[in-house]
Amino acid sequence: MKLGLNVGYWGLVSGEDNINLVLEAERLGFSVAWCAEAYGNDAATVLTWIAAKTTRIDVGSAIFQIPARTPAMTAMTAATLDTLSGGRFRLGLGVSGPQVSEGWHGAKFDKPLGRTREYIDIIRLAFARERVAYDGAHYQLPLPDGPGKPLKMIIHPVREYMPIYLAAIGPKNLELAGEKCDGWLAIFYDPEFAKEQVESIRTGMARAGRSDAPFDIVPTAPLVVGDDVSAAADPIRGYAALYIGGMGSREQNFYNRLAVRMGYEQEAQQIQDLYLDRKYDEAAAAVPFEFIDRTALLGSVDRIADKMQHLAEAGVTTLNVSAYGVTQDERIATLRAAAEALDKSGVGS
Repeated sequence: MKLGLNVGYWGLVSGEDNINLVLEAERLGFSVAWCAEAYGNDAATVLTWIAAKTTRIDVGSAIFQIPARTPAMTAMTAATLDTLSGGRFRLGLGVSGPQVSEGWHGAKFDKPLGRTREYIDIIRLAFARERVAYDGAHYQLPLPDGPGKPLKMIIHPVREYMPIYLAAIGPKNLELAGEKCDGWLAIFYDPEFAKEQVESIRTGMARAGRSDAPFDIVPTAPLVVGDDVSAAADPIRGYAALYIGGMGSREQNFYNRLAVRMGYEQEAQQIQDLYLDRKYDEAAAAVPFEFIDRTALLGSVDRIADKMQHLAEAGVTTLNVSAYGVTQDERIATLRAAAEALDKSGVGS
């Protein structure tokens, strides 16, 4: 198992602190640094900057939002980033959610599974530098009865094959990740519950005739080091409440549904009710400690090392950490603790 760093949304800490965190991760041997986007920073610009400041660590989008870009634009951006970084880019994709898709990007959030499938197909054609012609239910290239013609990407990506990762939560989307992609970007990954999720991925891989293909399982886990495990969970409460309660509408919140499937139906409903009523502190307090402990890395280095063993046994091949800390020194120390814990765990690559 390798380590990755998830810097999340850009701007929550200073740019200088963020880049120094990435540089420390690179020094410690982390394999990849990921950046997210929602309706603030875009990931491509940030990753270009990170790639320019580093030499070895991979850079990845977690995620590029599918409704924000045409498939061809995503392929162009990925190929450019791969070229500029010397072959260090990993393309992570996701559909985002209906509120962002329709409210921010003006793109209808309908049939996301079919759209994602076609989106990936078109990107693969572009990466292979084939003339892109596609007749799908959602994408038609070139447009029929017009002047357009099938085009081939002009630039040559550094690598003949560029990995694609999918952020997926539901069983059908997980199957699609196994069928079409090289990795899965996971959230709220619990070693026990993940058995069901990994099985969905294996089903998709088998359907595509690629059961033996390499596949990177990449969850992001908040990491808080401290002797008091209960206190270590507190900084994560706001993050968990935001996703379970506020990432989506009352009718359509994928993270809330995940918490329900994990056995927290009443708690998920309570968190959502409080969050949507703008009672954010109460929503955070309502997140069960057990849920946080199952999906995060908490406590001493030895306790974190033990959790890393369980994660590796549950199929994790790259473990992304979100390094929590009030100060930059604390965040740096958290990264160092992660590297120490991986070394102690005996499952590091």
